[in-house]
Amino acid sequence: MQTPDTQSGRVADAPSGNWVYRLLPPWLWPYAQLARWDRPIGWQLLLWPCWWSVLLAANASPNTVDGLMIVYHLALFTIGAIVMRGAGCTYNDLVDYDIDMKVARTRSRPLPSGRVGPMQARAFMVVQALIGLAVLLQFNRFSIVLGIASLAVVAIYPFAKRFTDWPQFFLGLAFSWGALMGWAAAFGSLATAPLLLYVGSVLWTIGYDTLYAHQDKEDDALIGVRSTARLFGDRTKIWLSGIYALAAICTVLAAGLAGSPWPVFAGLGVAAVMLGRQIAVLDIDDPDQCLALFQSNNRVGWVVFASLLLGLLVSMA
Repeated sequence: MQTPDTQSGRVADAPSGNWVYRLLPPWLWPYAQLARWDRPIGWQLLLWPCWWSVLLAANASPNTVDGLMIVYHLALFTIGAIVMRGAGCTYNDLVDYDIDMKVARTRSRPLPSGRVGPMQARAFMVVQALIGLAVLLQFNRFSIVLGIASLAVVAIYPFAKRFTDWPQFFLGLAFSWGALMGWAAAFGSLATAPLLLYVGSVLWTIGYDTLYAHQDKEDDALIGVRSTARLFGDRTKIWLSGIYALAAICTVLAAGLAGSPWPVFAGLGVAAVMLGRQIAVLDIDDPDQCLALFQSNNRVGWVVFASLLLGLLVSMA
């Protein structure tokens, strides 16, 4: 794990060679850190359920696919994921200020280090949220209402670690909302397929965020922060085996209900093997490995997306 370089304005848990530090003026660095632009893995993992849902909907109706509309929706979800993840992280840092001060990995972040004040952080959060609202308003009315409904879960998540051993479940509810949104944007309604994709995405999120939480379990134990990493403990591999297996089953069922062709299931099989490898090699007492395995879920996202795209192309051929 990297150590903080407070004089340079960098933080402990972000790569120091990121584009943020090469291209942005130093006075913007704290805001980029609040939004986690120096750690793109967060918005990437938030984006995957959105992209999967867009293509799942397209697989369900390949004869009426509008390629330009799909690209447009993918682009909108990309912008939305970046700004809403940034707004959510800023909100989370405001709520967790007292906790971040006590955790070695987080005390160098902009708020606990004093490089940004609470009022500045709130203003930055509002700006990001307004951009997210502008993106949301490009969709149909059902999608707009559905997107606004997600804010209830987002608001609860930062407090979950204080009242439950399952804060990763609440993160999953928020981070997987896009699994509903892509389908809703295409059809103006929901169905069983996107609901199953949502459940699968929630389970996937619980799994990968448990890996992430193992980095902080010692500090969390000292200050009373709860997590599935602490709950599962030495039985983490057993828990993850069940959670990832259920995630794979739900996603396969979603693809089946959407009428997806064989390439989708082949790709989902590859993704399941990748998840299984995470469990096989996991050392819960190696923080660097836990972070690397957490980040490897971006590759899982690519595999699922590529399989849905290939399936759509096969259906349209």
